[in-house]
Amino acid sequence: MTAVGPAINDYLAHLQQKRQLSPNTVEGYGRDLQYLLAFCEKNALTECRQLQPHHVRMLIAERHRKGSGSKSLQRLLASVRGLFNFLLQQRQADINPAVGIRAPKGEKRLPHTLDVDQMQQLLAIDPDDPLAVRDKAILELFYSSGLRLSELLNLHLHNYDQSDQCVRVVGKGNKERIVPVGSLAQQALQDWLQLREQFAPQQDFLFVSQRGSRLHPSTVQKRLKQWGIKQGIDRGLHPHLLRHSFASHLLESSGDLRGVQELLGHADIATTQIYTHLDFQHLANVYDAAHPRARARRERPTATDNPVTDSE
Repeated sequence: MTAVGPAINDYLAHLQQKRQLSPNTVEGYGRDLQYLLAFCEKNALTECRQLQPHHVRMLIAERHRKGSGSKSLQRLLASVRGLFNFLLQQRQADINPAVGIRAPKGEKRLPHTLDVDQMQQLLAIDPDDPLAVRDKAILELFYSSGLRLSELLNLHLHNYDQSDQCVRVVGKGNKERIVPVGSLAQQALQDWLQLREQFAPQQDFLFVSQRGSRLHPSTVQKRLKQWGIKQGIDRGLHPHLLRHSFASHLLESSGDLRGVQELLGHADIATTQIYTHLDFQHLANVYDAAHPRARARRERPTATDNPVTDSE
């Protein structure tokens, strides 16, 4: 018989050591499976083989009542399914109780973005100290290349190719991609690299803290919020907002869904399709400005503009 707690620990070790998933991914599985462990303890389910489909439905219903959204519940189900697939392979379970169970459908929410003017306002930083120079380079690179926070913090010096004007990024699932770096981001990075040694870097990460160590995600998040306030942006800022803005602006300008998918490192193009939204008023303005029949309607003279008489 396999106890639930040790089974979860074995599964997380398997994800880390055998499947070599990133620490962030393993940590996410661990958080989800803690909900399963707490549920089992509360309901006196000590062994994995005791868990049945109705228990999983109870767990999902409980988390739903406590406010978990559809995506969180889907992730929880995926974590439980993954655990029991592992246990089936190890012959420590007879069934996978999460198979066939679906999370409640949630409202599909579009990602928030900054518009182009807001991005220009945010990036109009006149750096007056080394930390501001570093932060400007970080913000420019976020928006120039659409990186995730973890991807940016994991960049080493050799990942930035100044001659080819690109960065080599390791994304989710250890998938590698090469992303262009725009001219303004290149200049900001060049300014930062000239000052980087002042921080006495202890490692070769592209961005380091004031003490020379690797930057912590919370530091970047905090600095970004501070810059948002300082630059007069009227909403809370976070790194993924810049990634959303990069994707939305690029897709609006190019219409190249596949290209944006490659740049973002999305495995499924359906994930990229959320950025195909455009404000209806924007589309209406484009139509009015460009369509011949729309122009004809606006330019057609009215009776008061050019009255018609019998003599004409």
